[in-house]
Order: sequence, then structure tokens, then C-alpha cells
Amino acid sequence: MRVCGVMRAGLFIALIAAAWLGGQVQESLAQTRPSASPSEPGKASPRKESVPRKATGRSADPFTVGFVTGTPQCTEFAMAQDIATTLASGQETGPRGEVALRVVPIVGNGGTRSVLDVLTLAGADVAIAPVILVDRLREAKTFGDISNKLTYIAPLHIEEFHLLARPEIASLTDLAGKKVNLGEDGSAGAVLGREVLNRLGVKIRESNLGPEAALHGLRKGDLSAALLVSGKPVSFLTQISQLDGIRLLPIPYSKELLQEDYLPSTLRHQDYPNIIAAEASVDTIAIKSALFAYNWPSGNERYRLLEFFVQTLFTRFPEFLGDAHHPKWREVSLAALLPGWRRFRPAERWLQQQSGGEAALRKAFGRFLEGKPTAKPPDGEELFQDFLRWRERNPGK
Repeated sequence: MRVCGVMRAGLFIALIAAAWLGGQVQESLAQTRPSASPSEPGKASPRKESVPRKATGRSADPFTVGFVTGTPQCTEFAMAQDIATTLASGQETGPRGEVALRVVPIVGNGGTRSVLDVLTLAGADVAIAPVILVDRLREAKTFGDISNKLTYIAPLHIEEFHLLARPEIASLTDLAGKKVNLGEDGSAGAVLGREVLNRLGVKIRESNLGPEAALHGLRKGDLSAALLVSGKPVSFLTQISQLDGIRLLPIPYSKELLQEDYLPSTLRHQDYPNIIAAEASVDTIAIKSALFAYNWPSGNERYRLLEFFVQTLFTRFPEFLGDAHHPKWREVSLAALLPGWRRFRPAERWLQQQSGGEAALRKAFGRFLEGKPTAKPPDGEELFQDFLRWRERNPGK
């Protein structure tokens, strides 16, 4: 009897402990789970996490660059695949078919998780990410001070906001109180889409589904709209037929509310002939993206691998400008700067060696101008970016 009493007492204590631990777990989850309401102030910017640590052990494959990108449905993933397949060709192979450089795309969410992967995973070296989002993470110290943990290789293309809507939604204001998918939590669409809608004064009921589930929800009527932030044209959107009744909704560009962080852009019939009628267009907004890299110490094997990756990518960059690759490559200027960030040192050295100094650059710019019409000269910055792209296509001139 005494033994049974002791057992009952022990069971009672165990049940109390379990209940207490369960409460602690629920409290912890409540502190980290994103709020269901998009209007809460805490949802406007990435929430602060514990400072991540990079796994810096020796890689299982010292010849493979880990390339973190967005979901397989997005343009950024397609561009990572462009790099992987192009750089894999034309290399000498070893006795077992091995190559000196491999690039392996790693699926991220195109947002905070992609940045976190580069900051923490030993095999993750680079990532395509929106500049504004990485700037926000740095300013808010969401992952601690990342100023010296990340560097950039080159600015890339712009990523457009694609706001798909059901036929009964005629304008952005019609979305007030409606269920709208902004993308997976932490993605560029979720973080920045929430911010844009709040700035424009449109209060929605937020959903956080992936692209496939969001499209399914639109067709069924479970969602009124869905946002996808990615460089046009997004091949995933070819799945949409005019018979679905789904259309691209304009996002008005407000200089007063959006100019500091966002760019005006336009989606045209040639981008999406299956959704946009001939001669029609849809105004939207866009953000800049860049190729960021983990700032490996110069003596680290990953640093040397990344240096080889940059040299190969930059040298073969003209190959990406052809029709066989995504049109967004034609927006890229390797020599463009990213204010507020330091460029990966081997990338900077490569660009300096190609330019041959300021005098040579000015001389090359003069040759470039010779072939330009003078009746109506384009904007200075646009002309300079055009010049840089010309130099990348004609490195010997």
C-alpha cells in the first residue's frame, strides 16, 4: 500500500510538471508565432531573432558552391539554375567525372530564410535576395550585426510585384477586409507586401501560402488576391488562363509613400500574353535584388572557392545575355554599385583589372558614345548602365 501511495504521488507530480512544461512551450510559441493580423505594428518589419552562428566546419564537397534562392516557381530560382548549368559546361573533368566547380541551387523563400541560410549553413555561400529586405534585417539587427557577415558580389535585376486577383476585384481598395495571400511567412512578398499595403492604407486578412496553394485558392474563391514578388516574366504564371478569370491588379506608385524604397514598373502583354490583353499594360512596383555572399575569412577554403566562382561567373557573363537565358540577365550590370555594402574583394579586384583604371574607362566610354544617336540623348544614369552592359559584351574594346 505504501508503494502504491508513493507511485500515485509520483504520478501526480509528473502530471503537474508536464502541465507546467506545456504552458512554457505554448508561451514560447506565442512569443515567436507571427500575428494573424497584418495591421499589428510588429508585422511591418522582420522580428528580431537570436544571433545566428555559421557552421564553419570543413565542407564535404570543397568544389560545390551552395546557391540559396527563392521557391522553384520564381525567376530567381531559374537564374540560379542558369548559373549552375552554364558554369558546369566547358570544364575539364577529373578521372571520375568530377569538375572543379559546381553550383547547387538551394531552395529558400526569397526572403529572411534565404539570408538566414547564408548566415548559418556551412554549405550555403551565396543568395539572391531583395536589397531592401537585407537592408531592413541589418538596420533592425534581426540576426544581430550582419554588416561584416555579408558582402555583395553584384547588384542584379529588379523584382516586380505581381498581384493576382479574382474578377470581382476591380482595384486595390476592393481588397479591404478580404483574404489576400502574401506568400510564405518571412518571404519578400509577406514582409514587403504587408508593408506596402499598410502604407497605402489597405487592411487585409493575410494568408501565407506557397505559390501553388495560392493559385489553387484563387481558382476556388478561397482567396481574393495573391501576391508574388519575382522578376518578370515569371514562368509559373503561364499556368493561368484567361478562362480562370484571374487578372493582374495594378499597384499604384505613390512617390510620397513609396519612393524611398520602391520603384515604378509596368507589366505588359509581351510579359504575360495569357493574362494581359494585346496593347494593354498593368502598372506595378518593384524592388532591387543583389547577389549576396557570406563574408568568409580570406584563408578559408570556402573563400577560395567563392573567389573561383566569381572569376568564372564574371568571365563567362556575356553567355548569360543570349536568348537561351532568362531576359532578366540583360538588366544586370556587374560593375554597378550597391550603396552601404562592401563588395566581395575578389569581385572588386576582377572589375578593377577589367577597367584598366579611370583613363581607360573614359576612353572606352567615348568609343561607346560614338555609336549613340545625339538627337535625343537618354538619361545619364541609364546611358551609363547601358555602357557597362556594352563593356561586358565587348571586353576587348
